[in-house]
Amino acid sequence: MAESRRDRPPPIDERWAELADHILVIAREIQFRDYQDEQAVPLTQSEGMVMRYLNQNNDASPSRIAAATGLQRTNLSTVLRGLAQKGLIERQARPADGRGVTVVTTARGRDNYHLVRQEWAQLLEQDGTKASRLNTALELLRSIEAGLVSTRPGTPASRPGV
Repeated sequence: MAESRRDRPPPIDERWAELADHILVIAREIQFRDYQDEQAVPLTQSEGMVMRYLNQNNDASPSRIAAATGLQRTNLSTVLRGLAQKGLIERQARPADGRGVTVVTTARGRDNYHLVRQEWAQLLEQDGTKASRLNTALELLRSIEAGLVSTRPGTPASRPGV
């Protein structure tokens, strides 16, 4: 039986697929390189996501970190343990009641975040990309990121009727 036009998904703009390919390749190229500064602490992708979130939000409960990064709580526990062993985070009892835990970035964690971001910037700046188009690219990538995060499977915004 022939498929009707109504049953077919709308055609996609292949440039979005090409953009995704480029993003994945660029991310891999950045992660593939060793840091030039001996002080830089290499992180796994999950560790990097947690450190990025904590450096942008100062401190957070493990539940909030898991929700914000899309990590499962059991996986997050392993990531937090690794970051603590590297001296990049600390777990502290919540001051209000002492029952919950808050995760905070240590001075070493903040320094490492700044250091690796500087190395990434130097790496990308060297490739000759026109800085005049950088703001447009950043605006597009921020918009894509926000859209993807808001529709992440398992988040309340992505479930109908929630």
